This record gives sequence, structure tokens and C-alpha cells, in this order.
Amino acid sequence: MGLLIFLLLIIAAIVACVMIRNNIVRHHNASIRAWSDVASYERQKIKILDGLQPLVEQYSNFEKGTLEKVTELRQNILNLNVNNTDVSQLQRIESLNKELMHSLNVVVENYPELKANEIYLKMMNEIEEQNENVGAAITIFNRNVELFNNHIQIFPNNIVNTMTLGKKAIRPFRDQAATQNFDYRPNF
Repeated sequence: MGLLIFLLLIIAAIVACVMIRNNIVRHHNASIRAWSDVASYERQKIKILDGLQPLVEQYSNFEKGTLEKVTELRQNILNLNVNNTDVSQLQRIESLNKELMHSLNVVVENYPELKANEIYLKMMNEIEEQNENVGAAITIFNRNVELFNNHIQIFPNNIVNTMTLGKKAIRPFRDQAATQNFDYRPNF
């Protein structure tokens, strides 16, 4: 009888370890999928930028910097690594995107006839929609990263992870420019 209880405890421990390991894998894969969604939304901006580039060229004889920002943002999005979570690269893209949006607003102020151009307005709306999609995808990515990191750091999951998978915590995306403007700083 004692041997049966001991065997049942061993089997229960093995089943629990397998379940913990599978949950770690599940959370890790969800984080990878969420990162792929962020990269996908960023890449969708390329289609819009490809159409925006010739339009901006028409109005930007004096606005060469805007055209350069379109090109630089496009290239950075193309270089975004879908297979490797590179949050610093995403932070650079988002920073370039903000600079471009500011530059495009300056171009509109200098060329009021551009504001009336339907193609330009449509592209600006599409860019804004893609920016909202990227923001939502980043939120989902950060939530998946939080779940994954929590899952590999709590006991006994951390032991199972160390013994079987060796997964490391993933760094979440943080908008450094936005957080610098906050007066409040949490104490963590």
C-alpha cells in the first residue's frame, strides 16, 4: 500500500512537471506570435510609405528631410527581425515614426494644397490606422511577455524551466520618450 502511494506521488509529480513545462512553452509561443503581429503591422506601413514617398517628393523640394525620414523608416521596418524579439529596434522604429508624422504635419502647413489632396489624406488616415494597430499589437505583446515571464519565474515553474527548457525572461517594449514626460515614477 505504501509503495502504491509512493508511485502515485511520483506519477503526480511527473504529470505536474509536464503540465508546467507545456504551459511555459505555450506562453513562450504566445509571446513569439505577439511579436510577429507587431512586426507584421509595422511591415504593413511599408505599403503606405511606398505610396506616400512619390507624393511627398512632389511637394518636398524644400522638405528633403521628410523624404529622408520616409525612406529611413521604411528601411528600419524592413530590417525588423521577425524571428528575434528586438525591442530596441522597435523603439527606434516608433521614434522614427513619430518624427515622420511631425515632419508630414510641417509639410502640410507649408503646402496647404497638399492638405486638400485626397490621396494624401487617405494615406495619412492609413498611417494613423496602422499606428493604432501597432500600438494594440505592442500592448498584446507586452501582456504575453508578462504572462510568460511570470510563468517562468514563479515556483515551482522556475525549477522545471531551468531543468527542461532554460527559457530566459523576455524584455517588454517600453516607450522611453513617453515615460520621460511623466512626473510620476513608480518605485520598482
